[in-house]
Amino acid sequence: MDMAKVLLGRLAGAALATGLLFTLTACSEGGADGAAEGKAVVIAPGRPGEEARTISPEQAARELPDDSPNAADRAYVRNMTEHHRQALAMSALAPDRASADGVKRLAERITAAQRPEIGAMERWAARYPAPAADAGGHDHAAMPGMATEAQLKELAGATGAAFDRLFLTLMTAHHEGALKMAGEALASGNNASVEEMATEVVATQTAEIHRMRSMG
Repeated sequence: MDMAKVLLGRLAGAALATGLLFTLTACSEGGADGAAEGKAVVIAPGRPGEEARTISPEQAARELPDDSPNAADRAYVRNMTEHHRQALAMSALAPDRASADGVKRLAERITAAQRPEIGAMERWAARYPAPAADAGGHDHAAMPGMATEAQLKELAGATGAAFDRLFLTLMTAHHEGALKMAGEALASGNNASVEEMATEVVATQTAEIHRMRSMG
């Protein structure tokens, strides 16, 4: 395997996630700084007033900021995974209980968006296992926007227009809680992948909140 290509791929992903402006290229015929033909290099922008530098992929990798997960990143992934699971459980009730086609379509969109996000968060958690000291139980019911057991029972027993109204009320609150959690991760987290996931949640669920309010 060509390690230069591997490093370039990793750098490209990291640069996009962190906002770095590395330019990745492959020199030929004695390119910049005498690079050998076909040798991959990275053009790193200089500070204001300074010229750009031509460096190796290995050096560029060393200069990327450390985005090791911190406690805020781990809390976000752990909690948002459970938060999404409740949204899927609520949405699964809609096909048989909702009367409005708009509510049914909304539930389908929520499921289509959040199931893959759960998968992404589970893969992230497997890649970055929690320290033993942080592996204990957590009170997921206390997370922002989570429906209570009584509310879930009421939703499961409702049908028709009553279900539609309660679903929109509970899911709007649920989404608002997700926005709060994502905002905390964006403010306090350190990992680029978590930042990307939280940003996607903000974009998707903000749009869905507007849609639900227009339906209520």
